[in-house]
Amino acid sequence: MKQKLTEAEKQIMDILWEQKTAFMKDILEIYPEPKPASTTIATLLKRMQTKNLVGYKIFGNSREYFPKVDKETYFNHEMNVMIDRFFNSSVSQFASFFASSKKLSQDQLKDLRDIIDHQIKD
Repeated sequence: MKQKLTEAEKQIMDILWEQKTAFMKDILEIYPEPKPASTTIATLLKRMQTKNLVGYKIFGNSREYFPKVDKETYFNHEMNVMIDRFFNSSVSQFASFFASSKKLSQDQLKDLRDIIDHQIKD
């Protein structure tokens, strides 16, 4: 997966991930204010189809859109790209940066340790 979502495309994907399928009118209804023109949504959906992230089924004159990639897969890909790009593919460098830059509380740090300990046991 090489295709990154723009912020506007991500808003549409969030709707599709949540709804599983949606017609254009559904996307427009759910889209947060300020709502874009329907032509803008249509253009974004077309770009997302070109990126192979969205597909559709035709029902009469309407298209029912659906995501072609699930949210977890997309998020994992984006995180891996970021770790590769900014942390020389080092997850430990990323974790160190994250833990120190976010000013995590003791409870949050303990939660992270528990997650890591659980992963080590598996």
